[in-house]
Amino acid sequence: MTTEKPTTTRNLDGYDAPVIPWEKVRAGLEKGFSHSRWLATTNADGSPHVMPLGALWLDGAAYFTSSPKSVKSKNLDRDHAATIVASTPDFDLVIEGEASRVTDGAELEKVVAEYREGGWPAEVEAEALTAPFSAPSAGPPPWYLYKITPDTIYALGISAPYGATRFRF
Repeated sequence: MTTEKPTTTRNLDGYDAPVIPWEKVRAGLEKGFSHSRWLATTNADGSPHVMPLGALWLDGAAYFTSSPKSVKSKNLDRDHAATIVASTPDFDLVIEGEASRVTDGAELEKVVAEYREGGWPAEVEAEALTAPFSAPSAGPPPWYLYKITPDTIYALGISAPYGATRFRF
């Protein structure tokens, strides 16, 4: 699955704003997420679990790390459905898909290089990441790397011409 081109697009705007062009959303994703990023998973009892996290967009997928002991990782081990909510300068985005743990050495190294470019001195150790520091709530290393390849992306314009569009892949 790729996010090169959606298979379907639906305008969700109720105020006659035009469909948001996928090319503009993709360009924003490729520039990187802005400030807040949130991950939603499902607890064993069916209730939602939502936590902020560091995430990046690379090659048509959202990547993030999680401690093997965290609720996020435990939820994803049981149920791969996940949603990342993030912003780019022009859009608030909801990225839905299946999360999978990344264990391939080449893919781990590629993502770690992006993290290092962004200022986090991560390293690959075995099939996880380590670093001298992470977010205060991340717990000690190692951290697993996860990837969400989107099934659906909702883009909500936060600048003119605004609008709301759903893209399915």
